[in-house]
Amino acid sequence: MRSSRHPRPGATALRVALALVAGALLATAAPATRAEDTMRCGNRLVTTGDGKDKVRALCGEPTSVSFAGVQSAPRNYYGPYDYSYFGFGWIEVPVEIWTYNLGPHKLLRKLRFVGDELDYISTDGYGY
Repeated sequence: MRSSRHPRPGATALRVALALVAGALLATAAPATRAEDTMRCGNRLVTTGDGKDKVRALCGEPTSVSFAGVQSAPRNYYGPYDYSYFGFGWIEVPVEIWTYNLGPHKLLRKLRFVGDELDYISTDGYGY
């Protein structure tokens, strides 16, 4: 004989609530890209890791370029070749801040380059 099983009152509502909470937790735990990782130049996109030549080609010349010092970087490779078997060495690479003034109704964009690589993108007040 088969027993009929009826769900407890409120069990369905509890399952729905648990599913919603689990979905919300998964949505907040998913890695989100920071707004500071990209910059839009017209319909083109510049991201961290891009080189100076690519940024200049996509966004044009910056409004100003300032030298911010030097930073030590490991020297283990050159292009696609790994030279780490020669030992671990450090070199100093220049750090530059490029500023793009996009006009009085948009924020200034500051791009930090370490060597030739775009390291960080930030905003700074409205342009002029």
